[in-house]
Amino acid sequence: MSLPLHGKVALVTGAGKNIGRAIALTLARDGATIMVNGRADKAAVDGVVGEIKAAGGNAAAAMGDVSDPAVAPRLAADAERQFGGVDILVSNAGLRRQTSFLDMSFEEWREIMSVALDGAFLLGKAFVPQMVAKGQGGAFVAMSGISTHVGTPNRCHVSASKSGLEGLMRALAVELAPHRITCNAVSPGAIDTARAASAGPMPANRINRPIPLKRFGTVDEIAAMVRLLVGPEGTFITGQTIHVNGGEFLT
Repeated sequence: MSLPLHGKVALVTGAGKNIGRAIALTLARDGATIMVNGRADKAAVDGVVGEIKAAGGNAAAAMGDVSDPAVAPRLAADAERQFGGVDILVSNAGLRRQTSFLDMSFEEWREIMSVALDGAFLLGKAFVPQMVAKGQGGAFVAMSGISTHVGTPNRCHVSASKSGLEGLMRALAVELAPHRITCNAVSPGAIDTARAASAGPMPANRINRPIPLKRFGTVDEIAAMVRLLVGPEGTFITGQTIHVNGGEFLT
């Protein structure tokens, strides 16, 4: 029996660690060839590629800063040359910062927006034409976050970028539907991940806000939702923001 994603090619950005790594490994286990993207930590990216290959899968490193307009076209050309183009695009790359609105510089605002929101736009412009040309449909998933729905102090730039991502996915879901390309956002709640020093401590209102399931989520639980959306079971789901948060935010 063939694996459900056999023959599919996926680019996962920000895939050297945490949620991105879990998504890459999960899609690879179900048969997808993975282009593992990272901005600067080549050792982490190579480690994920090695894990996939050691398990019998196929993967390649795809280094580059997705906020750089020159990077996505280069990665798309690499995907076309190596694998005949992609079928699945997961825009996971993002930066965590905590700065009060009154202290936030425009440069910091633009840094956050350029990676999460501009990056997804640039990736879509470069890779969606490959999905259209292949004529077999496709899937575009962007990683949002709970902070854009509940309000989190010192993270207005992150919240704004994620709100923009959700709007982008809704618009593209309608525009790309004739090509059978689904577009969705996944919004994780409190997930047990390694936090970089630049992310700062967990915001106080996140600590005090109750989670009905009384635990943090895992990166594998987020990856499982992405796997559902990009797989054969998810072809009738599009234009949605899927919340995975243990009940912390209820729609």
